[in-house]
Amino acid sequence: MKTRLLFLFISLALFSFQASEPLRVFLIGDSTMADKVPADYPETGWGMPFAHLFNEAVEVQNHAYNGRSTKSFRREGRWAKVYQQIKKGDYVFIQFGHNDAKISDTSRYAAAQTDYRENLTRYVKETRSKGGIPILLTSIQRRKFDSTGTFVDQHGEYPQVVREVAKQEKVLLIDLEKISRAQIEKLGPDLSKKIYLHYPAGIFKKFMKGVVDDTHFSVYGASWMAQAVASAIFDSNEALRSFLEKSAFSQKFQYELPLVAGTAFKKDTFSIVSYGAKSSPTLLNTAAIQQAIDLCSAQGGGVVNIPTGFWLSGPIVLKSQVNLHLESGALLQFSHQSKDFPLVKTFWEGVEAIRAQSPISAFRAHNIAISGAGIIDGAGEAWRPVKKGKLTAGEWTNLVKSGGVLNETKDTWYPTTGALKAASLDRPGVVAAGWTVDKAKEIKEFLRPNMISLIECEQILLEGVTFQNSPAWNIHPLLCKHLTVNQIKVKNPWFAQNGDGIDIESCEYVLVKNSSFDVGDDGICLKSGKDEEGRKRGRPSAHIWIDHCQVFHGHGGVVVGSEMSGGVHDLYVSNCQFLGTDVGLRFKTARGRGGIVENVYIRDILMKNIAGEAILFDMYYQGKDPLSTFGNGEKKPVIAAMPMNEGTPQFRSIWVEHIRVKGAATGLLIRGLPEMPVKQIKLLDVDIECDQAYRAIEADGIDLEQVIFTKTQDRKSELYHVQHWKFSGKELTLEKENH
Repeated sequence: MKTRLLFLFISLALFSFQASEPLRVFLIGDSTMADKVPADYPETGWGMPFAHLFNEAVEVQNHAYNGRSTKSFRREGRWAKVYQQIKKGDYVFIQFGHNDAKISDTSRYAAAQTDYRENLTRYVKETRSKGGIPILLTSIQRRKFDSTGTFVDQHGEYPQVVREVAKQEKVLLIDLEKISRAQIEKLGPDLSKKIYLHYPAGIFKKFMKGVVDDTHFSVYGASWMAQAVASAIFDSNEALRSFLEKSAFSQKFQYELPLVAGTAFKKDTFSIVSYGAKSSPTLLNTAAIQQAIDLCSAQGGGVVNIPTGFWLSGPIVLKSQVNLHLESGALLQFSHQSKDFPLVKTFWEGVEAIRAQSPISAFRAHNIAISGAGIIDGAGEAWRPVKKGKLTAGEWTNLVKSGGVLNETKDTWYPTTGALKAASLDRPGVVAAGWTVDKAKEIKEFLRPNMISLIECEQILLEGVTFQNSPAWNIHPLLCKHLTVNQIKVKNPWFAQNGDGIDIESCEYVLVKNSSFDVGDDGICLKSGKDEEGRKRGRPSAHIWIDHCQVFHGHGGVVVGSEMSGGVHDLYVSNCQFLGTDVGLRFKTARGRGGIVENVYIRDILMKNIAGEAILFDMYYQGKDPLSTFGNGEKKPVIAAMPMNEGTPQFRSIWVEHIRVKGAATGLLIRGLPEMPVKQIKLLDVDIECDQAYRAIEADGIDLEQVIFTKTQDRKSELYHVQHWKFSGKELTLEKENH
């Protein structure tokens, strides 16, 4: 991180004079690099997104052109146009090879060991003759696997010649052949398709008959390759690295931010009405909706349309290539009858468990969406227990009159006697505790489902829809990759137990943006499995960006844990507001969880009326607060350390910048373990109005720079067993008459 910041300062010092005369980067090569016209969409050359990874002091000129080789690029005069512009300090990126190998085309063919080698050498020397800096790139691998799923190389000698010329001429080499091959092999025969142009008929104008092209890039593939080139530049000693664009997060460059592959669907529309669905508050449309989904998927995908109206349904299963679209005015209401929801083996709070089937689920589906402007309602009131203290007297009376049963102390309502019975059992429904589908039937109503359950799915879009009134968690993607959540609303009653907004568990490459959450538990939550089962799974939640979201009510705004045994890393949170949540930024875990939470970047957060802590790092979740018995006294708490093992959790390397808070009980609370303190937390430019500024126990390397705590009460801050504490801000107390 220090290296990155150093180069930022160098770039400002050495290259500020170039504002009027930018440093130029010339790209010469073939179609994988070239600019495309709008009519070519979604075909994209990597040179197109590459230009956006540099700051304004760099001008990227893309002269690459479809079908060109080292030979034809020069013969057609394209090199001459570049050569005449090159000035001292300019860069020329040289990437050829695909078309040089076309032995049947004499206008392009250049034999690897003779003409191709000579042409590359000539480009390098001519660039240097003008004071330019050449960079050689090997060709990007084409995607090809044999019948056994083994990758098949198609480049022959050409990449090795590039490597040899780079070594001979002492030129920076960016080995895209190796980089692309490693990624293709990592993704495998199916998932690697998203890098290239693999689309069915009827989606894009240029490819109305469909396309299977394993050479040219999709938007995602081009963007990924551009990031790989930028990363190689940063790892080099070239001055060009100093011009890489910084992201909104001061510790990261633009090319390092998460990249999420999008979805694309055929225009074909399957209306649920065509399969017998009727708008009615009493008629179940489960079969009609499921038939539309099944046929749509079987015929190559498209849009399953839910028109304006009241559509009652039991659980439905989303299939690959299907966009479930709710028109404005459409209400997809799920049944209040538990008999409509069979018990299934699934996951709950990070472990394998028996639960009622989710209203909407998908398993190993690819390219799916729930979109539109309608409402999905999970009938949560038929499933949830309710505590008396969370309702008014009138609300409680009406709830009791509606049916159900009360517990022995008459302060909690349950929908059935089975649900009440399960509340006193040890780990009800958990497979490891011996529960099976048959055994769980008597406590079915206790095993309430998450409303949206997506397991091992890839390329998912949730957009525009209101998701409300879930039985348990509202939206639960598990072991998914490439999820985009945009402009959705998530709503649950504030008293809804386990009524989380979205729980992103063991997922990678996720973007949650422009969305609002008003719920009964955590708003936006990151998880990765629980205890030994989560560690055994070993799948972190990673490369996640939460941007421009609001949480109006909930136990936490953005939350990590407590089930984070597989780890959470490379999490980005920006431009969010938490209004009336119990906690703002909430990191929670406990002994036995294990897992590492690290490389978290948070900035530009506004909070108001936070009941508890604005920023919390807590390793005693659901355990006794080790500070609570010491109040504001001077006595140091003594807490026994436990042996370090795989169940020891870790919080470290977290940056929090530009935070404003109006009203919180505590500004910053840190509770680490004696054997594992919370480490390397940086707060910069933070302004918090609170009752108490900070409380910390078992922490190491806490840096508070430009941090202001304005206290509304004269409560003393507390530090116990904290090493390397740096506080360069202010701690003020408001006078009562001014507050």
